Amino acid sequence: MSTIPSFDPRQVPFEMLDGHLPPVPEAHFHPQALAQRFSAPPAWEPEFRVEPRFTDRQPSAASVLVGLVTHARPTVLLTQRTTRLSSHAGQVAFPGGKSDAQDQDAVATALREAQEEVGLHPRHVRVLGSLPHYTTGSGFVVTPVVALLEPGFAIVPNGDEVDAVFEVPLDYVMNPAHHRRHTLHTAVGPRHWISMPYQDGAHERYIWGATAGMLRNLYRFLLPA
Repeated sequence: MSTIPSFDPRQVPFEMLDGHLPPVPEAHFHPQALAQRFSAPPAWEPEFRVEPRFTDRQPSAASVLVGLVTHARPTVLLTQRTTRLSSHAGQVAFPGGKSDAQDQDAVATALREAQEEVGLHPRHVRVLGSLPHYTTGSGFVVTPVVALLEPGFAIVPNGDEVDAVFEVPLDYVMNPAHHRRHTLHTAVGPRHWISMPYQDGAHERYIWGATAGMLRNLYRFLLPA
């Protein structure tokens, strides 16, 4: 049962931009620098970890693949979910989903789901590590698995789950000048989130909620001390 009414996040005005915060330096996006960051993580704290619950079902483990494509200007691989799905329909998301009993661990879930959703074969994926769990309002305890993706891989979207697959420049989402803060007052208290709208040709990719929260945590993780 839901305790938060459905709403269009695009219609909730943003309160402020975080342009006063520094962007992650581009040197930190080099594959070697990213690998080193995950092999020797700094002391840091994620900014977003738990959303207000709007369901009474039991929490489920899930994983997503935060795929960083190693172009000369690195990008993040994202999907636009179909409107036919039972949860997070129509939203921008990382490839990923609920853990299955046969999955050995969170990494196995992320790799399997990425292959099922967008046809990304695990041979193109170099896993770096994971960010802290992110618990969604829909009751998923998500492990964000961060990985490098070498360009040239084939993408075959699963039409039952994915309407589009696209890439956003990593330096765009790692720059807080593009991070908008929102608040929605609900029956269970205020809900806070960040959005990162990105113009992808003729399409606005409205990155918000859990996806934006995990990207914001990646920003905090990569930011120099």
